[in-house]
Amino acid sequence: MGRWRALLTVSHTLLALKSIKTPDFGINPCRKSLTAPLLSEPRYSLLSFRLFTALPSPSACDAEEDDVKIGYLSEDHGPKEESLENEEGVKIPVKAFFLCTSIDLKNLQAENSGYVIPQTGRLSNSLVLRFCDSPPLQNGGLVEGSVSCYRYMLVFQYGSAVLFNIQDHEVDFYLQTVKRHGSGLLSDIRKDDYAIKEAPLLSEGIKGGPDYIIVKTLDMDSIRIIGYVLSQSIALDHFVSQVDGMVEEFAEINRGMEKTGTFTMSRKKLFQLFGKANANIADVILKVRVFERSEIVWKDARYAGLLDYLREEYEVSQRIEDLNVKLRYVEHNIHFLQEVLQNRKSDLLEWCIIVLLAMENIIALYELVTESAG
Repeated sequence: MGRWRALLTVSHTLLALKSIKTPDFGINPCRKSLTAPLLSEPRYSLLSFRLFTALPSPSACDAEEDDVKIGYLSEDHGPKEESLENEEGVKIPVKAFFLCTSIDLKNLQAENSGYVIPQTGRLSNSLVLRFCDSPPLQNGGLVEGSVSCYRYMLVFQYGSAVLFNIQDHEVDFYLQTVKRHGSGLLSDIRKDDYAIKEAPLLSEGIKGGPDYIIVKTLDMDSIRIIGYVLSQSIALDHFVSQVDGMVEEFAEINRGMEKTGTFTMSRKKLFQLFGKANANIADVILKVRVFERSEIVWKDARYAGLLDYLREEYEVSQRIEDLNVKLRYVEHNIHFLQEVLQNRKSDLLEWCIIVLLAMENIIALYELVTESAG
């Protein structure tokens, strides 16, 4: 009986092993994405033991869900800074003009006293006007809103005007307001176009390119600094063109001297060129104040980066150096021609003296002849 019972037990065990089918591990129904890590495959064995514990064992699906969550958290899903050049936002056009050699700011302020923004510094060579078609009112006064809601005009005593947020078809109206108080109006008005965009998400303080700038915040002091640099730049263009005209005139004189060995220029014309060169130097230093920094920068160092960026963008320092080189060339030619004219005058005086001495000798000889004959 013992042998038969053992044989029956072995036969039942073999039949149970044959009935077990090997599972297909090619597809895991718990995987939710291709990036989820594969779990270790379960192993089947005839003799398998499981340790019992009070904590429930996590299933394969739960484990893979945890892996997916960990992979998602490890990625950088924070807001990425888009290209600021293509970012939607308010683009404020800026136009700088050089209209005349001098503007009466007191009369201009008296005529437009309702639009004047008070000065923040001691220097009074500029005036800021703010306009709005339909300004919001609150308790009888203007409500400070976005800069793009207003139109600004910065006028400088030396002849520059910078317009903010004013369209092309409206420019003449605002410029006529300035021209009524200007003297020495120019027939060829110089113009420069620029643009500003405000980007609060800008990581850097300032970013820009050709003819535009992107700032993190745009306030009244920023507008003053931008207008300050643009007005200097457009004024430098005028003074450089004046000096270029003098350089070309002296170049023609030098080419004529090379061919003929002499030159024809009156002393009056030379003094006029000398006075014009000195006047340009005085205007650049005293009126345009290219060597001075804005008072806003002295009070708040946050605006120093904006000022330095714009001065570098417009190459103000380099253009001043180029202007200085041209003025030295003009000054050298003026001194040379002045010496030549002075030598010519000395030669003329010497010849006059020689003629007078000759006439005196002739008269004395005539008197001797007449006395000896008598």
